[in-house]
Amino acid sequence: MLIIEVNERNFDEEVLKSAVPVMVDFWAAWCGPCRSMAPVVEQVAAEFAGKVKVAKLNVDENQALTQRYGIKGIPTLLFFQNGRVVGQEVGYTPRDAVVQKLKHLLGVS
Repeated sequence: MLIIEVNERNFDEEVLKSAVPVMVDFWAAWCGPCRSMAPVVEQVAAEFAGKVKVAKLNVDENQALTQRYGIKGIPTLLFFQNGRVVGQEVGYTPRDAVVQKLKHLLGVS
């Protein structure tokens, strides 16, 4: 599967301990902009398969993580590298902007 679901049980293992950069999409089922963002997340997951891990985190079901990372608005994309947040996009983000962020993480232009 190209996109993994992360939650409070598997977050540290899947995201913080990942050997590759991770993009986490903080979303909720009732959020309209989150639904608009979903196809972008899917396209990016396919494009960067094997190079970047793409994960989705439901904010309603994982409130401790949502608070831990100070998520105020959704969708929010957090970019992790070596267990640290190295980038953030809040609100609907065009595919090109997401691709640029991921290429920068990978050190590719």
